[in-house]
Amino acid sequence: MFDIVGKRRWFFAFSLLITIPGLIFILLTPFSGGKAGLKFSIDYTGGTVWSIRFADANVTTDQVRAELALLGQPEATVTKTGRGFMDIRLTKLDLRAVEPSPTPVATLLVTPVPTVGPTATPGPTATVAPTATPGPSSTPAPSPTPAPSPTPAPTASPGPSPSPSEAPVSNNTQIPTEGDLGAIATALQAKFGPIAEQASLSSIGAVVSSDLIQEAVILILVGSLGILGWITLRFRDVKFGVTALVALLHDVIVVLGIFAILGTLFDVQVDGLFVTAMLTVIGFSVHDTIVVFDRIRENRARHAGEPFAEIVNHSLLQTFGRSITTSFTVVLTLTALLLFGGSATSQFVLALLIGIISGTYSSIFNASPLLVVWQGWEDRRRGRLSAPRTSRRASA
Repeated sequence: MFDIVGKRRWFFAFSLLITIPGLIFILLTPFSGGKAGLKFSIDYTGGTVWSIRFADANVTTDQVRAELALLGQPEATVTKTGRGFMDIRLTKLDLRAVEPSPTPVATLLVTPVPTVGPTATPGPTATVAPTATPGPSSTPAPSPTPAPSPTPAPTASPGPSPSPSEAPVSNNTQIPTEGDLGAIATALQAKFGPIAEQASLSSIGAVVSSDLIQEAVILILVGSLGILGWITLRFRDVKFGVTALVALLHDVIVVLGIFAILGTLFDVQVDGLFVTAMLTVIGFSVHDTIVVFDRIRENRARHAGEPFAEIVNHSLLQTFGRSITTSFTVVLTLTALLLFGGSATSQFVLALLIGIISGTYSSIFNASPLLVVWQGWEDRRRGRLSAPRTSRRASA
């Protein structure tokens, strides 16, 4: 019989081996100013992502990056994607539509003078003189700049609405021609030739991105605390809940660490779907852990009096095949999605794939062995506390 619990130190050492490098790269994120560690998409940082393809296939990302630096975007990143498209990320570009300045016709700045008689009406001049005599013959000459009457006319409007090109919409395929982005597009086409196709144009503000970060942190914290409370209540032992939470923390660090390493080396970004992937990983990992813990509780009642380490090891072997088979089928599906699903969901699927593998490993080789370590520490502590009491009774 394979002794999983007896070799727990090796499994703990392997977990440290895969988590410590990831932790180092995660900690590099705030200290490097975003140059190393986790790379966040515009969902969390705000900015613009513009996916275009030039008619000239020989245009390189370095050339586009250098031209963007001359156009006032020195921090722009350009990444080559499939079918010759380039993903251009602009962080300091304000894409909000500028409100058009109101024209003199729509300002309604005229202060009307009260009428003197029932037939006296103000003329089309900008101001009505108070000495104007009310009478049918008083027809003042029109002013060169006509103004609206004191009663707002139905045609008075604040001006034409901004064109759609002034405020780019997510997944817009129309190349912008106005505003800051329109000026950049014009300059790039003058330098490298016409843009043959635009795949998407997405932008998000800094306020929205900060709200997303807060919501993501709250979701993960609430989910983890809820899992801790439910497992503790379900098994009526805080050790089960805490060890399950440690296994979850292991999975989160593994996924974040690998994405921090990939972000540093290959500019892989954390997007809005990453939080969804993390919550899915947490749920899957807890599912495997609960299956093992439930078997431990059953065997503990059936084999009362046996060492706790043997009960846990026997329970792990009983559920090992089920856990591996379930996880392997999910891994096969995610691998197919990663290879053939396209770039739109590649980061989401990659996070799921890493998390499922890590969650299966932590449920079998981390959570249950940690439970054995904690139980052994409690047994030794109780033995030390009961030994003096026994000696006192014997001496008495």
